[in-house]
This record gives sequence, structure tokens and C-alpha cells, in this order.
Amino acid sequence: MFIGTWWSLVPPLLAIVLALVTKEVYSSLFIGVAAGALLYAGFHPWNAFTSLFTIMKDSMNLNILIFDVLLGMIIVLMSKSGGSAAYGKWAGKKIKTKKSAMLATTGLGMLIFVDDYFNCLTVGSVMRPVTDRYKVSRAKLAYIIDATAAPICIIAPISSWAAAVNSYVPEDAGITGFQLFLRTIPYNLYALLTIAMVLLVILFNVDFGLMKKHEDNAAKGDLFTSGAGEFEQVKEEEISSKGKVIDLVLPVAVLIFSAIGAMIYTGFLGGATNVIEAFAGCDAETSLIFATLVTVFVMLLLYLPRRVVTFKGFMDSFVDGFKLMIPAIAILIFAWTLKGMGDALEIGTFVKTIVGADATASVVLPAILFVIAAFLAFSTGTSWGTFAILVPIAIAMFPDAGQLEMMIISVSAVLAGAVCGDHVSPISDTTVMSSAGAQSNHINHVTTQMQYVAVVAVICIIGYLIAGIVKLWWVAFGASFLLLVIALLAIKKLGERRSEKA
Repeated sequence: MFIGTWWSLVPPLLAIVLALVTKEVYSSLFIGVAAGALLYAGFHPWNAFTSLFTIMKDSMNLNILIFDVLLGMIIVLMSKSGGSAAYGKWAGKKIKTKKSAMLATTGLGMLIFVDDYFNCLTVGSVMRPVTDRYKVSRAKLAYIIDATAAPICIIAPISSWAAAVNSYVPEDAGITGFQLFLRTIPYNLYALLTIAMVLLVILFNVDFGLMKKHEDNAAKGDLFTSGAGEFEQVKEEEISSKGKVIDLVLPVAVLIFSAIGAMIYTGFLGGATNVIEAFAGCDAETSLIFATLVTVFVMLLLYLPRRVVTFKGFMDSFVDGFKLMIPAIAILIFAWTLKGMGDALEIGTFVKTIVGADATASVVLPAILFVIAAFLAFSTGTSWGTFAILVPIAIAMFPDAGQLEMMIISVSAVLAGAVCGDHVSPISDTTVMSSAGAQSNHINHVTTQMQYVAVVAVICIIGYLIAGIVKLWWVAFGASFLLLVIALLAIKKLGERRSEKA
């Protein structure tokens, strides 16, 4: 009765609305999950109870949880060793302004393009001491991290995201998955404009909406505005005075190179014949766990002989790292369960009936697909799941070889919309990771980022309307970029006028 119908949208939407209204994410997610279980079981209490725990067990990704805990341990060790503090002092000599601190954070986010989880937590742990020094609010840091995670990964040919998109392209599409992915990059307006938005916001010094409130509070010394107490901090007396910059830089370098190496290796194990195929067929999750284990071992050899950290302190960091990641892990488990509940209620089936596979090649179709993908990703908290549902549908809409360019634009719109919806969803794992990496209250991050995303999303809709008409990427992107610049300058001017009146 409820499966495969509009009722499948109720659990995620209920959780999202409650989270935004109450600003309490755990109970909101639980209520959404419970509502989904009741719908799935036809309101039979015992069946709902058993199905909830079955779906929770099946939806959990143990590899990601292990990766989170190990990365939490690495973050704590970097702090205990004094490496983070040493890097902060060194960066303080090189980075002289708040603007340069934010640009350096953006640059690091762009460099770590292999995987979004890896990006979120690594950039946060490395740059947090620097941005704190220059009074960048944790909400702003979380936004910069989030905006240079998924948007970078979705336009990076060598990434776990590219591999995922490749896997969703049918063999009879008339173009290989990798070729299609490359052709979608210049049309991926949301990813390109989001990266441009971050840079323009920093360079133009534009803050608006709730983010401005957080930045104003940060300028007065309050980096959190609210929710500071939920993060376990390493005590000052536990931080070594022997720490050096290499105690942070070397582990991060080992983490990056061992992750890339492991991804290539697992790809070749899967039958790849070249590096690009290896990345497309890699086991990203196992590779990330391997990379974190290698990094922990390198830190053991780096810290203990120099007595930067005691052996007991080193082992205690595992528990401390677990404590640090508890908020992220708790939200992830609930979010995964809610996504699993959506799968059980066949939310994808409902979307397919709405979209249909026989739509005509209308010029407005890319804009429509962008909105549908954004809504689906927002509701489910998963861009990859949205890819899996909508990419085959978008390809099926254009069976003729002469419609290839329109198919590419439409698939780009799906990819862009999925990342957009995922970006503003409180139940998205990437959004959760960005909050954890910045050590920002999760709802603060969601509500501040949502207003920035809205600006880009509206411009993307206009951009895809233009793309559907002209079918030229440089025209669509150029017009969209110009609109973004005009919008930000107008917002800045309006903010200045309000400040003058106040």
C-alpha cells in the first residue's frame, strides 16, 4: 500500500523538516526512521520493530565507520604530538590574513580530490588551527570544506566518484562510462559554480544570511555560535612541546599517497589494464582503511622514538579518536538507516513513475532533471543513490545518436542536481563529514550552507535552460558565471546599505 508511492518520501522529508525546525538532528532522524518502519510494516508494531533493525544492520557501512575511527585517531595524534600547533605557528608566519587562510583551505580541498570522505576530514584537521587563528567561524570552515569535497570529486576523472558514475552507465548507451563522465565535466554547472562561489565569496569578502551572523560572532571570539560543547577536545597538558611541522605534514602526505597507491593497486587486482581503468574499478573504502593503517604505523615510528608521544598516549588516542567521531558516526548510522528505509519503500520506483523513460528531448529537460535530482538527493541524503536511479533514465531518454549532446547535458544536470541536493541535506554523509572535519555543529553547517547553495542552484536552473537551447558548454557556463558574479556583487551592495542604515 505504501511501497513505491509518494508515502516513500514521508520518512526522509519528516526527518529533514524536524531537524531544521528543532535543530536537534538525532531525534529527528530517529523519528524519520521509525515512521519509515511503520509504513514499511503496514503499521504492525512488531514487524516495524524487526524491520527497523534488519534495515539498520543491512544499511551500515562498516568500512566507513572503521575509516572514521582511524582518521579520528590520526587527528588526535596530530594534536597530541604538537604537529597541528606547530603547523599553526608556521602557517601564521606564512599566512598573514583571514582571506589567505580561507584561500589556503580552499586550495588544499581542491588538491585532495581522490575521495570526499577523505577530503572532508583531512582538510578540517589540517586547516582548523589556522582558520581558528584568523577567526574564521566553524560554520564557514565547514562550508569551504563541503564546497571543495563533492564538487571537486564529481569533476575529477581520477576519483571514487568518477568510478561510481562509470558503473551506472548502461553498456548500450553508445558511449563508454568514462567518456561520458569526461564530456559531462564542462556542463556540470553546480560543481563549477560552487567552486567559483567559494573563491568569489572569499575574494569579494561577501557573507550573507546566517553565515554573516556566524562570521560576526567569530570576529568577537565565538567560533561556534552554538554547539561547541559536543566536541571532545584534546587537553592542553597532553599536547607535546616537541612537535614540529613534519609531525603533521608527513602523516598527511603518507595518507594521501598511500590512499592513491592502494586505489590503483586494488583496481589492477580487479583486472584493470591502465591507471585510469584502475581508478574506475578500485575498492575505495578498503584503500582508505589501508591508507589510515599505514599512516598510524608511520606516526608510531615518527613519534615514539623522539618521545613526542608516550606509548600509552599513543594507544589512548584510539579511544580519544573514537570519542571525537561519535557525533559523526551516530548521524551516519541514522542517515544510512533512513536511506535503507527509503530503498525498502522503493522511493526509486516512485521517482521513475514520475520522471518516466519516454520523455521527449525538450530543451527544458536538463533544468527539470536538475531539480528532480536535487530533490531526490536532498530527500535521501545520497548523491550516489540518485545517480543510480536517474543516470540510466536520462540516457534512455535519448536513444538516437544525433541526440548525444543533449544526453550529455541531461546526464550532467543529473550529476549536478544530485550533488546540489546532497549538499544541503542534513542526512547526507558528506555533509555530516564536513561538520565533523570542521568540528562545527551539524545543523549550523546545514542552515548556513543552504542559503549559499540556493544562490548557485537558481543560477544552475537558468544555466541548464540556456544549455538546452544552445548546446554549447562555454555559453552556458559563461552566462551562469556572469550571473553568479552579478548576484554576489548585488548581495554585497545590499548588505553594505543595510549596515549603513543600522
